[in-house]
Amino acid sequence: MISLDPASRDERRTLENLLQLYVYDWSEILPLDVRDDGRFEDFPLEAYWRDDWRHPFLLRVDGKLGGFALVSERSRLTGTAGVVDMAEFFVMRKYRRQGIGRAAATAAFDRFKGPWEVRQRGQHADATAFWRRVISQYTNASYQEDLWSDATGSGPVQRFQSGPRTF
Repeated sequence: MISLDPASRDERRTLENLLQLYVYDWSEILPLDVRDDGRFEDFPLEAYWRDDWRHPFLLRVDGKLGGFALVSERSRLTGTAGVVDMAEFFVMRKYRRQGIGRAAATAAFDRFKGPWEVRQRGQHADATAFWRRVISQYTNASYQEDLWSDATGSGPVQRFQSGPRTF
């Protein structure tokens, strides 16, 4: 059974630990190094319990931790409120290519109805392929793809409307 559940403040440390694995995966693409204590820099999470438009989720597979999703109800690209942004998304390697990521993404899309943006960095071809496949299936290929670029990077962004599905 796959679940995507809101992470409580008491689960912040759990999310911080999973973020270390996430950043480790990114270190294959970006020049990220561990500190002298063997950890990557901590991801800024406090806003996910302070701002009511940010939402941290833990992914569980048969009750075991399998990843996370960080969702914002504000466009990272334009700042527009009411546009849902998949800020960060992570599935542990042991659960990849089993439909678990698709199920978790679908759960997030179903939870937040309305316009969505899902961004990827251009150098992360696997993520782009995953999101194109998942969003195409979710929307019955009814989505738009553009390119984004800012000081942090650039790449594709898929835009679509989440809502009642007819298939």
